[in-house]
Amino acid sequence: MSLPFFIARRYLFSPRKIGFIHLISAISAAGVAVSCLALVVTLSVFNGFRDLIGGLFTAMDPELVVIPTGEKFVSMDDPTLNAIAKHPSVASATPCLSSEALILPKGRPLVFTLKGVGDNYAKTVGIDTILIGEQADTLTLTRAGINYGTPGIGLASAMGSIDYGTPYIYAPRGGERINMANPAESFTFDKICASGSAFQVKQRKYDENIMIVPLKFAQDLYEKYDKITSLELRIQPGKLQEAQAQLREIAAERFQILNRTEQQEETFRIMNIEKFVAYAFLAFIVLIATLNIIGAVSMLIIDKRADSATLHSLGADHTQIRRIFFYEGMLICLVGAITGTALGALLCVLQQQFGLIKLGSEQGAFIIDAYPVSVQISDLLLVLTTAIITGTLSVWYPIRYLTRSKQ
Repeated sequence: MSLPFFIARRYLFSPRKIGFIHLISAISAAGVAVSCLALVVTLSVFNGFRDLIGGLFTAMDPELVVIPTGEKFVSMDDPTLNAIAKHPSVASATPCLSSEALILPKGRPLVFTLKGVGDNYAKTVGIDTILIGEQADTLTLTRAGINYGTPGIGLASAMGSIDYGTPYIYAPRGGERINMANPAESFTFDKICASGSAFQVKQRKYDENIMIVPLKFAQDLYEKYDKITSLELRIQPGKLQEAQAQLREIAAERFQILNRTEQQEETFRIMNIEKFVAYAFLAFIVLIATLNIIGAVSMLIIDKRADSATLHSLGADHTQIRRIFFYEGMLICLVGAITGTALGALLCVLQQQFGLIKLGSEQGAFIIDAYPVSVQISDLLLVLTTAIITGTLSVWYPIRYLTRSKQ
């Protein structure tokens, strides 16, 4: 242990004398602790909401999706898609066709996304886990030659109910302008039957805008025979990243291979921006808290002028004396930062276990009742690093100035 650090530690933790300077140091450390606690909790709440949204998407989004790069539709028999579907890491592959459609419940036009899926769709995504209604045991696409449609719960509500009957679905003919004299000629249409169930992701972009139908029904409706817009994949457990890299090599530049995060790129980008902005504001508060350490160290320098003169007489140079007070300031900062970070992590763990802070006064008003939190080691290290850097910046120059002015 170096002599400057030993003396600084004795000044801060001396058991013999607890005076006004020690009180000021404790207040400074408490300020750093509170700001670090707030930063840990805020970052953990953003992580919690990110995990929550990611979990909601999981039941509807595939682990990997293959979409063409330069065109919307591609042949089901494309050699590249066949190679991807037969890759050893692919547990299940489902061809899909998605496009806009129109329905007229109660005479009112309702535009939504019609998603045609293959028969093994339920094996590729977790759709069965989010079905509701009398026939919610499994996804029903066809039975006895009849086509069934399963809408999102919001779309079902807009059509009247989950049992919305057997309405016609209309789709515009590709490449044709609408004939105003006879608009019916510009659309293809076919009848769909209610499956007796609906899915609920608890996200408006899904629940209010998508209906799942058999792939053949969608291909016939859009007159895109043997065409698809995407290939959805479920990967063998533990091989997702490896499989994505290998499949990208197979796809080359013709297809994109997107994981769940990349499929929701806009959503997660906005959340990352919000998290960064919150971090920037709270990091500024940490900086302000570390500036309070200057007052404690300044009073210590004044109080220890006699000790500094004695050390100087014993051979200590100006650099060593500066280091004593610099280490003193950094010790105050570290005590506050470590304490605040630990308390913030503890508070988040308690929130996870007991839901101390609620989202609303009424239970069930939101998707979850309490604020979601997720503590990540990288965030804890980021908070400690932020406190150390801001503490160093706020203490170093004032100590150099104050010690020079006293010599």
